[in-house]
Amino acid sequence: MFHGYAATEPGGALSLIEFEPAPLGTDDVEIQVEYCGICHSDLSMIDNDWGITEYPLVPGHEVVGKVASVGPGVTHLSVGQSVGIGWYTRSCGTCPLCNDGDQNLCATAEQTIVGRPGGFADRVRCHKGWAVPLPAGIDAKSAGPLFCGGITVFNPIVQFGIKPTDRVGVVGIGGLGHMALQFLSNWGCNVTAFSSNPAKAEDAKSHGAHQVVSSRDDGELERIANTLDFILVTANVSLNWSGFIAALRPKGRLHFVGAVLEPVPVEVFPLIVGQKQISASPLGSPATVATMLEFCGRHNIAPQCEMFPMSEVNSALDHLRSGKARYRIVLEA
Repeated sequence: MFHGYAATEPGGALSLIEFEPAPLGTDDVEIQVEYCGICHSDLSMIDNDWGITEYPLVPGHEVVGKVASVGPGVTHLSVGQSVGIGWYTRSCGTCPLCNDGDQNLCATAEQTIVGRPGGFADRVRCHKGWAVPLPAGIDAKSAGPLFCGGITVFNPIVQFGIKPTDRVGVVGIGGLGHMALQFLSNWGCNVTAFSSNPAKAEDAKSHGAHQVVSSRDDGELERIANTLDFILVTANVSLNWSGFIAALRPKGRLHFVGAVLEPVPVEVFPLIVGQKQISASPLGSPATVATMLEFCGRHNIAPQCEMFPMSEVNSALDHLRSGKARYRIVLEA
């Protein structure tokens, strides 16, 4: 029997349940959960914001733990090894995208907490391809958020060939943004942090920002017009997108990883004249996750975390809902 904390209705408090897992598949890995981060996507699933939640729901998709058992087809992992999983749990492995190493774009990819129990539990399972080993130098206690928030902001750095000589911006200095600042500054870039909260300016600089600009001050946006090669949007609110596009140099890119809730109005002419681009991306492939972890170990990069016992999951969720988290929350099993 597995045990986990589950929501039984939209917005409901989580309570401890027990459930019988299906037989361990040939290519499956069972992980004894040690730590599990809490992401805003967990809240969205608990509240059924996306209309896909099945109750009872055991949330949790930023899992770090030890391999407890493996199916007979798993030969590269051993019991007791430290691994992590994120939003994705399985992909088909045979479509053109999977064969090209873009398993995160597989049309039939399974999500860790969609239609199956996640990591707010004593054990969780995934396909062998998505259990990524933790390299030396990575602290398991704070590693969980790297498998969702971390890879979300690291993936576009790799996908679009961001150069160490680039001048870049990060919009939104929260759970995603504070990791993006660390990645990009250690990548060698000159980094501008955009925030609507002046109180976060010193935090942003401590995480690697070279300068901080108000994301809601049109005058400040005008002042930096035509200066940035890449702007990464981690916020999920509507802003002056024309001003951010104007801040880009020719051939610059405005890239979204935050799920902005309203349509993004765009004037095409400034894009044409400056040959500028707008794009978006999800999390990364297992290979990109492994690259990110190695980069974190090399540069001593880690999310800033607040720890809660797994038994206090409801208090931790309330803390996240309040907007007071600095900057990620991790449950300790």
